[in-house]
Amino acid sequence: MKKQKNYQSGSAPIYIRITVSGKRSETTTGRECEPSRWNAGAGRANGTKEDTRAFNAFLDDLQTKVYQAHRLLTEADELITAETIRNKFLGKTEKPRSLIEIFKDHNKKVGALIGKEYAKGTLCRYQTSLKHTIDFLKWKYNLTDIDIKKVDHAFLMEYEFYLRSERKCANNSAVKYIKNFGKIIRICIANRWLIYDPFLNYKNKIKTVDRVYLTTGELQEMTNKDMVTDRLTQVRDIFLFCCFTGLAYADVKKLRRWDLVTGIDGEQWISIKRQKTDTPSRIPLLPAASTLMQRYVDHPNCENSGRVLPVLSNQKMNAYLKEIADVCGINKPITFHIARHTFATTVTLLNGVPIESVSKMLGHTNIKTTQHYAKILDIKVGADMAVLKKKFASPKIITKRIIKPKQRKNQTIIQNEKPII
Repeated sequence: MKKQKNYQSGSAPIYIRITVSGKRSETTTGRECEPSRWNAGAGRANGTKEDTRAFNAFLDDLQTKVYQAHRLLTEADELITAETIRNKFLGKTEKPRSLIEIFKDHNKKVGALIGKEYAKGTLCRYQTSLKHTIDFLKWKYNLTDIDIKKVDHAFLMEYEFYLRSERKCANNSAVKYIKNFGKIIRICIANRWLIYDPFLNYKNKIKTVDRVYLTTGELQEMTNKDMVTDRLTQVRDIFLFCCFTGLAYADVKKLRRWDLVTGIDGEQWISIKRQKTDTPSRIPLLPAASTLMQRYVDHPNCENSGRVLPVLSNQKMNAYLKEIADVCGINKPITFHIARHTFATTVTLLNGVPIESVSKMLGHTNIKTTQHYAKILDIKVGADMAVLKKKFASPKIITKRIIKPKQRKNQTIIQNEKPII
């Protein structure tokens, strides 16, 4: 019996209360009873009259239907909560959630937030991941979509196998696609559309990739080489500019003249926010970078737009860089992002710039990201160890007298000499 707050007298409504794991859900029976006739302990009306027996039989029938709803949910291996039992009892069927539908809705929301919370590249990544998921469903189950409740650990393992075998993804690519898929799963768990986490007991690891960078000799060779066309010279100069500033392609493309400011030392600095992480990056301009920048002050594309450099599309830049590498005799897979690696290694770390300063200039949110560059510098390790070898070349040996305890006055004191470096 559930009396209203303003109850004074008369019959009160009877509710069914379903409790699962301490959580309740209620619904009315549509019947009422006098409080004097209601037995709260039994949950039934007191009395033997025909109307009382009919009323109690009605409540018994409702209780049986609640237990039947619980049994049906259990047999279907569905989520058992007070709310789901109530809905099953009332005949309310929840609309089934499908994986691809949820994935598409997520991508739609990411697309709406481009430029605010997400970069365009992030959306492209999720769109590619969605395409792989659709292709996997067709390949494995011959389906265009699947109920999200069918996504379990076995589904995840098959999906990973598909990426590595059919799609021929390398380890790190497969891990990244699974990571994108994981965000969709977390959304489903947060909304209680999934009972169990398919990623529970799933482990995968990104393999460390050696980052390519230009050595001092290769950097000098590219700087001194005369290019056969103005376009190659332009691409070379922009690439070298990034080698001396550490800017990524997206950041140098949007670099404007008002991003050049006077730093705390009175010299010219670049002050921007990285497009990828939206973190501030302040970089002092080296003389080589300033010289390269001055060459394009009067360039038409720069004058009209306020740009510092006339940057081409990333695809064209990479295509021209391969040609430049061939001309300079550099046998490395050169892409525009190699400039950023070169700044972190050859230009800064190898010249004794502290890793904390390098991390700040690169705009890294975590110094562990910068430490990847430090790990590959065998030259720096060799130079550091050479300094240590000089210290050990002629060590000074200091002798310390150790007197054994409990010696008598007239007894000879035994002295041991122990070298300490």
